[in-house]
Amino acid sequence: MTAVHEPPTESPPATAPRVETPPALRRSTGRARLARRLTRLYAGLVLFGVSMALLVEARLGVMPWDVLHQGLARRTGLTLGTITIVVGVVVLLMWVPLRERPGLGTVSNVIVIGVAVDAAIALLPTPDALAARAAFAVAGIVLNAVSTAMYIGARFGPGPRDGLMTGLVRRTGGSVGLVKTSIEVGVVVAGWLLGGTVGVATVAFALAVGPLVHVTLPRFTVP
Repeated sequence: MTAVHEPPTESPPATAPRVETPPALRRSTGRARLARRLTRLYAGLVLFGVSMALLVEARLGVMPWDVLHQGLARRTGLTLGTITIVVGVVVLLMWVPLRERPGLGTVSNVIVIGVAVDAAIALLPTPDALAARAAFAVAGIVLNAVSTAMYIGARFGPGPRDGLMTGLVRRTGGSVGLVKTSIEVGVVVAGWLLGGTVGVATVAFALAVGPLVHVTLPRFTVP
């Protein structure tokens, strides 16, 4: 009779003990992440204002919403930054029926960008040579994309104009492209009728800033 040898029973693999992160370290890491997000938010908003000023000083056309801001500023005698804040507040009030919820970044967007654009316009030179004006326009478009990626990547809430777009998309069921284009065409036409500047930089901004934000956003998003 042949003896049957059963294979030895294998013991379950040993699992490494779970190491708990000390609460103090978790708090320290959380504070560092929050500080990084806040720094990125406010740096992005300030640079956004600088990008607006570069396009204004280039005098080759401004970004779509700034056509409206510029037209209103010329009609009222208020500064571009003041009008930017006022329009931001009005747009934010339009969130109420859309049931959008503002965040810290939303409220900060309204105030910081307006202050930054006025300060930058006061400090920047106004070039006369076409090459210098073109350089200002290109720098403004690129800086706008980077600054947009910075404040969106901080994850403190969208700007008032972005929130208006997303709220209308959700309410109407329209596509993002259709709603965004409709809003921006509307503000450009209204701003142009009020005396805002539409030019080659306006078109270049509309075509370039979306792809540039798409490329830069992953680099500036805080996990």
